Amino acid sequence: MLLPSLLAVLKVYYPVLLPLFLVSWLLYNKFHGGLNKYPGPSIAAYTNWWRFFDNLGRRTEYTHINLHRKYGDIVRLGPDCLSFADPKAIKIIYGLNKGFTKSDFYPVQNAVSKGRRVQSLFSTLNEAYHARYRRCVNSAFAMTSLVSYEPLIDSTMDAFLSQTQKLFANTGESCKFNKWLQYYAFDVIGEITWAKRLGFVERNEDVDGIIAFIDRFLSYAGPIGQMPVLDLLLEKNPIRLYCQRLGLSNTVFPVTAFAQARSAEREPEMAKIRANGLKDSPGRDKKGTDLLSKFVNAQHENPEFMTDMQVLASTVSMVFAGSETTAISLSAIFYYILKHPRVYRKLMAELDTAAQDGTIAPRDNLGVSWAETQKLPYLDAVIQESFRMHPAAGLCLERVVPKGGIDILGEHIPAGTIVGCNAWVLHRRPEIFGEDVDVYRPERWLEASEAQLRDMKGTMFQFGAGARTCIGKNISLMEVYKLVPSFLRRFEVDLEHPDRPWKTHNAWFVRQIDFNAKFRPRRPLQSV
Repeated sequence: MLLPSLLAVLKVYYPVLLPLFLVSWLLYNKFHGGLNKYPGPSIAAYTNWWRFFDNLGRRTEYTHINLHRKYGDIVRLGPDCLSFADPKAIKIIYGLNKGFTKSDFYPVQNAVSKGRRVQSLFSTLNEAYHARYRRCVNSAFAMTSLVSYEPLIDSTMDAFLSQTQKLFANTGESCKFNKWLQYYAFDVIGEITWAKRLGFVERNEDVDGIIAFIDRFLSYAGPIGQMPVLDLLLEKNPIRLYCQRLGLSNTVFPVTAFAQARSAEREPEMAKIRANGLKDSPGRDKKGTDLLSKFVNAQHENPEFMTDMQVLASTVSMVFAGSETTAISLSAIFYYILKHPRVYRKLMAELDTAAQDGTIAPRDNLGVSWAETQKLPYLDAVIQESFRMHPAAGLCLERVVPKGGIDILGEHIPAGTIVGCNAWVLHRRPEIFGEDVDVYRPERWLEASEAQLRDMKGTMFQFGAGARTCIGKNISLMEVYKLVPSFLRRFEVDLEHPDRPWKTHNAWFVRQIDFNAKFRPRRPLQSV
């Protein structure tokens, strides 16, 4: 009796009740939790649609910088979302054992295989699961493991330098440098993960269209991640996933299929490792041990936890994050060097001096080893300043305040609130980096006192912070530090349009567009 009566009332009064419900919902969004005291765009307090449309504009990193410069250290970006600009917030939000978890932004980036989400270290919300998962694979990414990856990186770097010579330096052809660097990063990931270059550099093309897919997927994940419920209506629709599990649809994310195909090529070898573990041999040490072997060895050592799905998730993560962020960082470094001739000249003087005094050993391909790069202070300053000016991630790294709430920057933030910091904002703190924070000036890293340098390094956020720091950080750094000096010793580089700024596209990672360059062979000085 009650339900029919209620439906009858709704039928008569819905023209009044619907607007009343909408107004009540908007007012609740604005005032709940007391977040209305924090400044920000007016409409952002009422609905996350503001965040969605701002990210669709693909310039969110500058939106956040300008909002914090206008409103201060705490800005409200949504009904339940606060952005923090003070570096002191990093240790609270991302510190160990603080109880924060990742927000629903991250599962939007789950790959899908046979109707099931592929939970990765990056996207999982379960902190206990993450901790156990990370313990299984942590040794594969430790700084001490880098020695086993350098021969693999060298193999791809040799091919990349040779192809650059053949395709561009010898012909005078213009190069889409940002895309070319992405090909390099993908082939390095192939070499490190599967002990095989995937053909991006040799073929000078996007193999299997995987880069185009990742570009589309990240362009989807950025705005959809601002309103994750939309993902449940679109890519991760439960009905759609259920149909895939039943075999009514065989849709597989291209990046998942890509990783599965590469791993399948190594299955006989992996079966032995799965059964007996990874046994070192002189041949393996010389070649370098790839990540797939280490992931499967982790499966051998932790069979009750490290399943085939976890191994797949680990390789998928390498394709997703390992290539995109490194390519973005390399493009930024080369771009800023070329836009600042003074910096270019100073860096080349350091490289030539290091070659003359034996700091850099003579090699046929003019490559530079990882150990040698650690003795080049201006190279380090150039790379650090490029990381500062153009960190790969262009959105807040979101976390959810734990039960009971927590104090951040002297403010009590209620439980369930989404909080976070954006590297683009943190990297422009004048009290940390100097008043000229919008200027590219590598010398700041050499002029700083020991205390200042400690604060600067503690504020750098391009790899995140805390327990969820990018696990592939050390591999990415090796790729970057080796390629930049090796490339510059081998080629003279010029922007094709020096007076035209590049374009950027914030698809959650801020990738570059229209970064074209030309190369000429260079005869560098060698040691005497």
